[in-house]
Amino acid sequence: MEDIALILVEAVSAIICFFLLWFMIKPYRVTGESRYIGLPLGFAFLGASYVFMGLSLYFESFRFVEEIKWLQLFTEAYAFAFLATMYFFSKKPSERSRLWLNLIYAGLVFAAVISYLVVFEDPVFALPIYKTVQEYFKIFNIICLAYISFYTLRSHASNPDPKTIWIPFAYLLLSFSQYSFLIWSIDSSYAAYIGAHFLRLAFLVIFLFVSYRAFYVPLEKPRKMETSNEETAA
Repeated sequence: MEDIALILVEAVSAIICFFLLWFMIKPYRVTGESRYIGLPLGFAFLGASYVFMGLSLYFESFRFVEEIKWLQLFTEAYAFAFLATMYFFSKKPSERSRLWLNLIYAGLVFAAVISYLVVFEDPVFALPIYKTVQEYFKIFNIICLAYISFYTLRSHASNPDPKTIWIPFAYLLLSFSQYSFLIWSIDSSYAAYIGAHFLRLAFLVIFLFVSYRAFYVPLEKPRKMETSNEETAA
């Protein structure tokens, strides 16, 4: 029963992420700025990671369940790496910074392909102990999310808006979610494990609400799409 509930949470999380993907691709479509591609890529990887986790819970005795867990670990980390990169370069870039941005994006995609191949080439590439590596990945995720939270909070402070305060708050919830997963990985605290899932769902619901308000709700007066782009990337 508990596994079924967790599988449902993973399914709902993935569905919300793919809804967010539809919203997040709009800034790139409208502006054509490569820096915004990190938003849809980040949420696409994040949604895929929840799909992998749901599969690993559902097929506990499946032959490739360990490989699926590794895929989830890599995919989630790449999601946060793409998002952190996007926020780092979110200000209008120069030609030099745009080059660095494209190189980092290309490097992340290349690394993702290689790491996925490594997962299914276990006889050739011996993978380390999953539990130990999982803890390092969670620390990396927390660092990425801490940076994003700080960046979005600073952006809100420089241009206060009642709506944009929800963005750093949501990322802080996701940071605490990753921290709770880390606690669970270290001492097997089931309360931390359950709390991590609820914190993650809270992040997704808040971000879905903010994105809906920014990109979908008709406004009384016409506004430029760039305003919505900056609000979500703030």
